[in-house]
Amino acid sequence: MKNSSPVSAAVDVCVVGGGVIGKAAALALAQAGQRVTLLIAGTAMASASAKPTPSPTAWDARVYAINQVAYDLLASLKVWGALDADRVTAVDGMVVTGDAKTNPGVLAFDAYSARVGALAWIVEDNNLNRALDAALKFAPNLQIVRAAAIAMQSDQDQVSLQLDNGERLSAQLLVGADGGQSWVRSQCDIGLDYRSYYQRAVVSNFACSKAHHGIAYQWFTEEQGIVALLPLPDRQVSLVWSAPDALAQTLLRESPAQLAQRLSLLAGEQLGELTPLQPEIVKDFPLALIKPHAMVAPRVALIGDAAHVIHPLAGHGMNLGFADVAVLVKTLNEREPQRDCGDPRVLARYARMRKEDVLLMQVATDSLARLFAVDAEPLRVVRNIGLNLVNRLPALKRRLMTHALGQIK
Repeated sequence: MKNSSPVSAAVDVCVVGGGVIGKAAALALAQAGQRVTLLIAGTAMASASAKPTPSPTAWDARVYAINQVAYDLLASLKVWGALDADRVTAVDGMVVTGDAKTNPGVLAFDAYSARVGALAWIVEDNNLNRALDAALKFAPNLQIVRAAAIAMQSDQDQVSLQLDNGERLSAQLLVGADGGQSWVRSQCDIGLDYRSYYQRAVVSNFACSKAHHGIAYQWFTEEQGIVALLPLPDRQVSLVWSAPDALAQTLLRESPAQLAQRLSLLAGEQLGELTPLQPEIVKDFPLALIKPHAMVAPRVALIGDAAHVIHPLAGHGMNLGFADVAVLVKTLNEREPQRDCGDPRVLARYARMRKEDVLLMQVATDSLARLFAVDAEPLRVVRNIGLNLVNRLPALKRRLMTHALGQIK
C-alpha cells in the first residue's frame, strides 16, 4: 500500500474523509477487491504501531455504542479483534427513566430478553481509530493521499478531484464520508433540511462507587436535557449529556468535580458517588438534525454524517454510518458485470436500501428529542405512562430491541 504521495491514476473508488466511517469504508471496499484511494485532509492520523495507553486514567472522552451490524462489519474486516479488548465493555442492559416528578416512567432492556450476547459494545474513539489504522496498513489495492480536495468534476464515466497540492485524481465512484459539513455533498447541489436542537452534548468520564454491571443508564430530565451514562471497564462510566445551550455553557464553566456532583444526585441510587477520571477531560459538540435530500448524486455516494446527522439520545449515529458502509459494499459486490462502481442504477439501489433504516432512526430520535423538550405537565404524564406501558409489552420491547441491534437486509 502506498501511504503518502498523491497520484493522478484512476481508481475504482475514492473515499473522502479520515474519520472512523471513512477509514472503515476504504478498508471494506479494498478488501472487497476495489482499487481505493482514501483522501485525508491534513496529516493527522493515529500511529497504528503505538500501543494504547494502559492507564485507566487516560480514557477517551468520545465513545461509541457499537451495535450488532457495526460489530459484524468490524469483525469481518479483522478490526474488532485488533481492538484493545481490555478497553471494550459489553452493554448487558439499558434502563431509561422518564421525567415525571414522582413515579417516573421506566423502560428497561436486557441482552437476555433480546436473545443476544450484548445489546451493544462501548468503544473509545482512539481505540477504534488505532485498530483501523493498523488494518489499513495491510489493505490491498489501497493508497492513502494526504491532501484536501478543492474542486470536483464529474462526467458519464468518472469523477475527478483537484487537490490542494496541485495533483488530480479520478475514480468511478466518489464516497463522501467527510462529516456533517460535507464538502463532497456541497459540490453535488444536494439540498438539506437543518434544524438545531439548541443543545450541546457534554462528554466526560467518571468513576462510580457502585458497580454498573454492564448497564447503560439514561434519564430524560425536566429541564436539564437528556443524560446518559455508559459503562466502561471496572467501575467507570462515560457521560453523554445532551444539555440545553445555556446549561451546557454552565457545565463547561464548572469543574469536573462539580459536574460529578450533579451526576451523583441523578445517578446515586444506581451508581453511587461519581468522581472524575484523571486526567479530567470535558468536551462538547453542538446537536442538530441534518437531513440531506439525497444520499447519492451522479457518481457520488454519501455515508455517515455526510448522509445523515441525528440526535445522540439513542446512540446510533455512528451505527447508521457503519450500516451505510455494509450496504454500499454489498451493493457494489452484487452489481452486474457490465456496471462499474459509479453506475447510476447501482447507486440508486444503495440509496433505496438505506432509505427506510435512516428514515426510521431520524423520525424516532427527533420525535423523542422534541417530545421530551416540551415542559408541560399533561404531556409529561402521558410520556411517562407511555414508557411504563412499553415496558410491560414484551413483544413491542423485542421489536424495539431488534431494530436497535440493527439488521442488514
